[in-house]
Amino acid sequence: MAGVRAICLFCGSREGRDPAHAALADALGSLLADRGVTLVYGGGGIGLMGRAARAAKAGGGKVVGVIPRFLMREEIAQTGLDELQVVPTLHDRKMRMHERADAILALPGSIGTLDELFEAMTWRELRLHAKPIWLLGPSGYWEPFMALLRHLDSEGFAPPDLFELVEQIPDLDALAARLN
Repeated sequence: MAGVRAICLFCGSREGRDPAHAALADALGSLLADRGVTLVYGGGGIGLMGRAARAAKAGGGKVVGVIPRFLMREEIAQTGLDELQVVPTLHDRKMRMHERADAILALPGSIGTLDELFEAMTWRELRLHAKPIWLLGPSGYWEPFMALLRHLDSEGFAPPDLFELVEQIPDLDALAARLN
C-alpha cells in the first residue's frame, strides 16, 4: 500500500476519565498535520473527535468532517474545517468517511465507536475493502475488545482471518511508521 493520504478516525464524543485519552487525540491531530495526512472524522466539536480535529487544524493539517444533520447540535458541528459534509443518516456518515480514507483508526470511545469499528471490520471481512483498521489507545484500552475477539474465535464464531481484520497499535510512533 502506498502511503496513507487520508485517515478515517472513529472515536469518542466524550473525553473519558483518563487525561491520557485527550492527550492522545491532541497528539494524533498534530501527527497527522505534520505528516500531511487528511483527517476524515465525524464532524463534531466535542470529545476526542473535536480535540483531534482542532489539533490537526492548529498544526496546518486538512480536516474533513462528516456529520448527520440530526447530530449537528448534539455533537456541536466543528467550525473552521476544510470541509464539512452534512448527511442524512449515520450510515451515510460512515460510508462517506470510509470512501474518503485510505486507512481506518479507532481511538477510545463508546458504543458509537464500536459500531463504526465493527462495521468497518465486517466490510473488510466481506472484502468490500482492504484498508487497514488500527486500534490506538493508552493503558490497554483496547485489550477487552481484543479479548472479546479471542472469545469469538475460541467459541468457533470468528472467521478464519479475524485477527487480520484489525491491528492493535501500541503508540503514535508505531502509527507514524504505518502512515509511510
